[in-house]
Amino acid sequence: MEFRLQHTPLLSRVGADRSDQLRTDVDAAVAGWAQAALLRIDGRNQVLVTDGGRVVVQRAADLADAPPRNAVFLGRIDGGRHVWAIRDRLAAPDEAGEPATVLDLRRGGHHLDDVSAQLVASAVALLNWHERAQFSAVDGTPTRATRAGWARVNPLTGDEEFPRIDPAVICLVHDDAGRAVLARQAGWPPRLFSLLAGFVEAGESLESCVVREIREEIGLRVHDVRYLGSQPWPFPRSLMVGFHAVADPGQEFVFADGEIVEAAWFTREHIAAALDAGDWSSNSESPLLLPASISIAREIIESWVAAG
Repeated sequence: MEFRLQHTPLLSRVGADRSDQLRTDVDAAVAGWAQAALLRIDGRNQVLVTDGGRVVVQRAADLADAPPRNAVFLGRIDGGRHVWAIRDRLAAPDEAGEPATVLDLRRGGHHLDDVSAQLVASAVALLNWHERAQFSAVDGTPTRATRAGWARVNPLTGDEEFPRIDPAVICLVHDDAGRAVLARQAGWPPRLFSLLAGFVEAGESLESCVVREIREEIGLRVHDVRYLGSQPWPFPRSLMVGFHAVADPGQEFVFADGEIVEAAWFTREHIAAALDAGDWSSNSESPLLLPASISIAREIIESWVAAG
């Protein structure tokens, strides 16, 4: 069976100009600060969003006369306006200038428009990385931000470190007919199921990781591993790479590593009904609850169902 993703995963959408050339053109970046927009991300990776799905930004100049040390440059929007982000408390929704609500990226990312999705995903990933990379991994020297927040430099050696990304695979296992495997992790409540995923190890290809992870987690041997698409997952700094693969449903499930406690083969009709019922953040009484649309897992599952 061959299928493709129907839509671009939500956090992979592109709507802003990343303007990477401005990261090294300090004068140009600072010159744009006076008219720049400022995005605030709080300590729980939440933002303010309007009813129309646009992230709330404020005038950067109201914060300071120049970008502070903890600001990161996100690019340009609206014909050239610079956008920066900082970790800070959010303004009260009624101070946003228009109706707005607090949004958690994990739960409500599907409400964001394309520009806002790109800005928030980039800002969360960068700010999370800075908080975890304040000391050199080589000699422990405190580092400082450079390149408009896209690097950190060791002041003693001049060595630069760039944002770390942890690649992980996520795979829909199917029987090349009308059934697919869904699994439940140990810490999840009953009825909550998703695809199998895991981090790529050193010296390992993405495809090899798919085979190993599925074998380790549920005991199945898979073949015909095919790439589907990818999505940033900035919690704190992952890149989810999506695949599908084929397995013989006659194999026995084996839960060897303790991460997965339940798995089963579900028919396309059963999964389609669960998709119609909502997702695992809803109050649905469905016997099967699936991931929310912010995750590439949802897009993979929906695309597989549609392909049938």
